[in-house]
Amino acid sequence: MTKADILREFEIFFVPTRGIGEWLSKDTHEDVFKRLGVIDEKALTIVQLNQLLALGHEAPLGDGFFRYYWLRVPERHSYNVSDLEGFSNDWLNSDGNIIALAHLKWGLYRLYVDALLYFGNVRTAFRKLRDLSYDELDSFFARRCFDTDAMRRRGPALPLKPIPKDDRYLISEMACKSFGDPVDDHGDLQAFLEQAYEAYEAAEQPSPTIRQLLKDPLPPQAAARQREFIFSADEILDTAVTSTKDLIIKCRRVAEKYRIARTAALDNTHYYLSMVNDLDVYVATSMRTREDFRNMATTCETMFGDHRLGTMNLRYFDPTLSAARGHEDKGLVECLMVKCAKLLVYCAGDKESYGKDAEAAMALSLGKPVIFYCDREERGRFYRDVHPLSRLIEIDTGVAVGAMVTDKLEDVSELIHRIFENRMIYRIEQTTPGYLRLKEHITDSVVRLQTNDRLLTETFWNHYHRDRKSRGRGVGAA
Repeated sequence: MTKADILREFEIFFVPTRGIGEWLSKDTHEDVFKRLGVIDEKALTIVQLNQLLALGHEAPLGDGFFRYYWLRVPERHSYNVSDLEGFSNDWLNSDGNIIALAHLKWGLYRLYVDALLYFGNVRTAFRKLRDLSYDELDSFFARRCFDTDAMRRRGPALPLKPIPKDDRYLISEMACKSFGDPVDDHGDLQAFLEQAYEAYEAAEQPSPTIRQLLKDPLPPQAAARQREFIFSADEILDTAVTSTKDLIIKCRRVAEKYRIARTAALDNTHYYLSMVNDLDVYVATSMRTREDFRNMATTCETMFGDHRLGTMNLRYFDPTLSAARGHEDKGLVECLMVKCAKLLVYCAGDKESYGKDAEAAMALSLGKPVIFYCDREERGRFYRDVHPLSRLIEIDTGVAVGAMVTDKLEDVSELIHRIFENRMIYRIEQTTPGYLRLKEHITDSVVRLQTNDRLLTETFWNHYHRDRKSRGRGVGAA
């Protein structure tokens, strides 16, 4: 195999920001290409590989690193390394040598995937990992795996309090403001409707519907709450009112459903708090209508109804079953759950909301897997290619992290299964020389990346991990 052939075969590994990414380039010593050109006929030993690395101005690697990346398929890894393209079982019985160019490529590919996943930079990953023993490497990556067996062994959590799908809209903050907390006989919604009905009676307009009573024009104070009242009265909007007594009966019937639903939702929040340390999935969404609540309840049922997820006894947050005493407490509870959950599912709606966007941004910034579910393909493209929160930076490490975006609900279940089974499948893409993107197989979403801009790379990593205290010191400070 010629130098041109080898460069073409390994071009995906070329990153012009120094380090291992520039080991094989057009300027690399010719003897490196001569030796690699006959690797299929003459196996490459670790000693010879280190010599070739030195000729390419790169540091040598240790025996543990060599065995881990070229001679083993580790039992505990966040993805199955044998799923990478071109893998052959023959490589695991190669007498401790690299026996083919494809074999060499497989080990490098593994290194690059691991580097993008956990370091954000291939050069840094190679420097930190190359001298570790096999056991140290195995332990390093095992710590980044989910303990699927332990998830199965833990058994089910206490069951949540059930709430009928048609009543789940009543757990919302808008319903709480309309009916009162605790519910009383003179909630704001009922009080306004009684006044509106009196006006209709005075105008001799018989049997108005609740919807008509909530129509414009409204007094300024009520107009500001029109959307809230319409939402809370959804169940009785199109029913006619024949008397004040009839109106009160209708309002109190819905208020009683609100009381039962809200009591159950508050209890469920206590249950979520009781298992927050063991929470697996947080579902982020925004619901503005009664139908939104119905649809979200069905989405959760379908998403987590996959039989494979059932064996894991997953603890997931269903936003249609939980409420808090106030919006401030609700914010604290949900931030805690995002922090503790292992992954986040973002369910897009017709409109965006600050709340769910902030939750997705928080999860990405914590380095957690994030799945964006959009029920229409065009919105999926928006989240995958345009939305500013689809890729952020993990705060602790500086690693660029991206969300997985799909418009298929079955993909969401499959991704959750693969994540918790440590069976993710990735591929590296290089659209321009040296610009690396790590893509998830099912959704083709960019989940990690490394730029080929040398100034950006050097500036980013030279400054990202600097001690914040030093930033405030003067030029002449010690």
